[in-house]
Amino acid sequence: MDSSQAVYDALKTAGINFIVTLPCVNLGKILDMVECDPEIIHVPVTREEEGFGICAGAFMGGKKPAILMQNSGLGNSVNVLASLFKLYNFPVLMIMSHRGTLGEKISAQMPMGKATPKVLDALDIPHFNPKTPAEALKVIPDAWNLSETGGTPVGILLDITFW
Repeated sequence: MDSSQAVYDALKTAGINFIVTLPCVNLGKILDMVECDPEIIHVPVTREEEGFGICAGAFMGGKKPAILMQNSGLGNSVNVLASLFKLYNFPVLMIMSHRGTLGEKISAQMPMGKATPKVLDALDIPHFNPKTPAEALKVIPDAWNLSETGGTPVGILLDITFW
């Protein structure tokens, strides 16, 4: 199964109906699928912290939110995750293209690639790293259930080898 199709199918299985996105070459096919889905409200943004604020509002309005982004944007989002999502127990599913991992060709991506799991751990944000499309089909809906029942953001890190 195609990795992008698996992520999209898993989001649908999880019942995600509100998705904020940021441009990313690895997530491009999924962004196109989300844009064409009339059952999902799709809000493209230019900054991650803006996207998290929109996701918080969507949750308060009864939606099941996710954000699709590169892991490099996690650094931009530490404050909103700690002082809004963690403080008020808002769920959000973070699907992150995990740049800077094995196979990365752009050296500038390496520092944040290495730091990403540590940043999530420091914020007490659970995270998962499915290695195959089949694994993503199971992990992503389970991660949303954890996010929703636990009132916490949950990260999905999709390494370069996943794509």
